[in-house]
Amino acid sequence: MTRRKPKQYELRLPAMEIRQGKKRRLYTFAIDGKQLPLFTTVSRVRRDDRQIEGYQRPEVLAHVGAIRSYIETEQPMIPNAIVIAFDTRVRFEPSGETTDVSYVRPGVLVVPVDEDLDDADKPGWIVDGQQRCAAVREADVPSFPLCVTAFITASEGEQRAQFILVNSTKPLPKGLIYELLPSTEGPLPPALMRKRFPSFIVGRLNFDPDSPFCGLVQTPTNPEGVVKDNSLMRMLENSLTDGALYYYRDAETGSGDIEEMLLILKPFWNAVRKVFEDAWALPPRRSRLMHGVGIASLGYLMDTITDEYIARSTLPDEADYVAELEPLAEACAWTTGYWHLGTDSLRRWNELQNTPKDIQLLSGHLLREHRRLAAARRQQERRA
Repeated sequence: MTRRKPKQYELRLPAMEIRQGKKRRLYTFAIDGKQLPLFTTVSRVRRDDRQIEGYQRPEVLAHVGAIRSYIETEQPMIPNAIVIAFDTRVRFEPSGETTDVSYVRPGVLVVPVDEDLDDADKPGWIVDGQQRCAAVREADVPSFPLCVTAFITASEGEQRAQFILVNSTKPLPKGLIYELLPSTEGPLPPALMRKRFPSFIVGRLNFDPDSPFCGLVQTPTNPEGVVKDNSLMRMLENSLTDGALYYYRDAETGSGDIEEMLLILKPFWNAVRKVFEDAWALPPRRSRLMHGVGIASLGYLMDTITDEYIARSTLPDEADYVAELEPLAEACAWTTGYWHLGTDSLRRWNELQNTPKDIQLLSGHLLREHRRLAAARRQQERRA
């Protein structure tokens, strides 16, 4: 009578624990790559109830196929280690043996296996090496051992941070980084730290029900959006550095009072949606309002109008922004016609591009028209 293998058991893997710094522990071991699906999963990016879950890119099928073909040759070798993030169900048991170096100790890594678990509930997540694992899984070979480097953490935010750092030298899509940044934990390079807070604001604009951009921002988890996330990022970074949002920014931490900032952003862009209704929510190829050049230029206008109100010790509401924008409608050519950008500058509506030169041209045009119309309005009020 054949004894059936239990569906719940533990794998005991000979491993080396390596101490990095005061608290970090890494574990290196080898395992047959065919066994990795028993306790690991590839957590692809998706959203659930406005919160991003997972952090991996889809497998690149052509690359997987090439690796698989190589593994099926006579003398394959994959020296690079797979990187796995384990949760706290995995534990390390030191053997008690000593080594010549203080930062290494041998032992056994104990990994629980439950063959009935859904992928999302498995204790290991592949941070780097997704395509190699897929190739080994599909290769027509009985087994193929792989080197693994692992760490154990209860924090999914730390796992995301490690994913970004591990992939920082690869062409990781910026949109994916922007979506991941708000929910990462731990230190990141300064350039990424500066992006974290604007990324959080973009998330609020994209998923708050009262936001005019709700569902319109194109991200890896919202590919149907029409506004590029990096267009909004540029607008926000400009305002946080030199514009109206600067007043609510914490220079030391790089964050700020997001609720106060949204009291500017949502009313202004709701006003933009009302005044330029025909150009709103269209793909950028059909509307320069939703194009990077339009978003950035209107951002500068938002800063100017808001600063004018703040100078009078008040904050504009949506109706105030509508009143400021309506006179500009005739000076705009978001979807048809021509932009009259100066004495000798006439451009078709769709010739403006998301370049510093064109952003400067369009923002200068909008600001000049705003000042001209505001001065005419004040003069008319004085006469009345």
